[in-house]
Amino acid sequence: MSRSHVVIAVTGCFATLLLGLLDQNIVSAVSWTMVRDLDPVHGVAHLPWLLTAYTLADCIVLPLYGKLADVYGAKRIYLLSLGIFLAGSALCGLAQNMVELIAFRAVQGVGGGGLMSVTMVVLGLLTRPGGGEGEAEDSGKTGMGGVMVGLGIVLGPAAGGLVANHLSWRWVFYINIPLGVAAFVTSLMLVRLPVVPVRRRVDFLGAGLIAAAASALLMISQWGGKDYPWTSPVIEGLGAAAVVLLAAFLWRQASAREPILTLALLRNPVFRVMVPLGFFGGVGLAGSVAYLAGYLQEARGMSPTGAGLLFFPMAVGMTVVGLLSGKAMAGMAGRHRYQLFAGHLLVAGAMLIFGVVGAETPLWFLGVGLFLLGTGLGLCLGMGLMITQSAVEVQDLGVATTSLRFVQQLGASAGLAMFGTVLNRELAARLGSSAGAADAHGDLNTAALSAPTLSPAERHAALDALVSSTHTVFTIAACVMVVPAVLSMFLRERPGPSGCVPQQRS
Repeated sequence: MSRSHVVIAVTGCFATLLLGLLDQNIVSAVSWTMVRDLDPVHGVAHLPWLLTAYTLADCIVLPLYGKLADVYGAKRIYLLSLGIFLAGSALCGLAQNMVELIAFRAVQGVGGGGLMSVTMVVLGLLTRPGGGEGEAEDSGKTGMGGVMVGLGIVLGPAAGGLVANHLSWRWVFYINIPLGVAAFVTSLMLVRLPVVPVRRRVDFLGAGLIAAAASALLMISQWGGKDYPWTSPVIEGLGAAAVVLLAAFLWRQASAREPILTLALLRNPVFRVMVPLGFFGGVGLAGSVAYLAGYLQEARGMSPTGAGLLFFPMAVGMTVVGLLSGKAMAGMAGRHRYQLFAGHLLVAGAMLIFGVVGAETPLWFLGVGLFLLGTGLGLCLGMGLMITQSAVEVQDLGVATTSLRFVQQLGASAGLAMFGTVLNRELAARLGSSAGAADAHGDLNTAALSAPTLSPAERHAALDALVSSTHTVFTIAACVMVVPAVLSMFLRERPGPSGCVPQQRS
């Protein structure tokens, strides 16, 4: 590929990443509008599944996408996932009831699993030494990835509110189609990637086992402590099923001729560190934006659009890191672990700042924390992926990339379950002095906060309980983020073009 074609192809990949990020955040912002239009009476009961269907489908297909990309070629699987995502988007826009919308969101999630992961495989091949760009652009790729995440977080709620107010919530999905088609055509015409020399088998049984195990774990994270008690037969049964399925998956991977996850990768010292680092990073980051948005909307009375725009300092922090990437960060070859270490510590510091905000905290102080959060995320999000891709052989690039995102997703799900339990318990313990703001189960009734029947004293007590409970969540998250910071110092790097040593197969 010529340099100009590589630049256009990389730009199309980043546009695809932004498309996926925007979709997730936009749908979250306008989900209540969809419920009111499709099923105002019973739709609220389906709301959790509307938000979960995409995530569940996304996560369970990740391991399969990685293997398919390695076997059939990253370009083909990238185009397949983008096509499924666009078909799901069109079907979501045509949905006539909540059941159809949830089902079509699952279809969209199947495509989204490849949209976010296989796109990074394509980027890894395009920017890999010999793949078209130099090493400086490889580091620049990580910074631009951070910019895309920041734009998705900031623009998602704002764009969702504007589209829903001036057009229809259906255009949240329809707008994906022209942008996705443009990315599809660009990639089809311009992207040229290495041809797979040997056709290998795909372990579909292993993919089914890990998909079933991931589904059980995700349902535990969604239902545990909310829909069902942690000690209920449903949650305990799902936990037992997850353990059995994971054990069966590991047995299958050890015995299959072409396993879905090459266990030999665990002999790679870099990959072996990045797996737990990615998991604990996902746990620590889980809900950071969601809980902060909840604080802004409930404790500060902001609209979802206004709260989303307040995340602008976070996008600025990510953008600053992106602009400083490229050659400046490429010069750190062999010392990227220090960048990961600093990034995770900055995120931990931002969490500590969020852990002291109150109902009257100046917004500029919150902006400082968001800027630190964006800077830290910009330093560590893409860099971990780049280190992983640089340390494995090209035939394992797809599996390594999707495996890292898979453990990050599982970590985020575990974190959401843990922090949700912490928040609910803290609220239950603190809402005693504001009984009017609690529902029949003792949980916070957010609708009652603005009700005229709630006295100022009760409202103040309820808001104080909410803020204090989120303080606990952020403090725990800050402590968890120290774990990946420490793990990053165990990465084995060497000075050189790519920073990490690809490990040869024994």
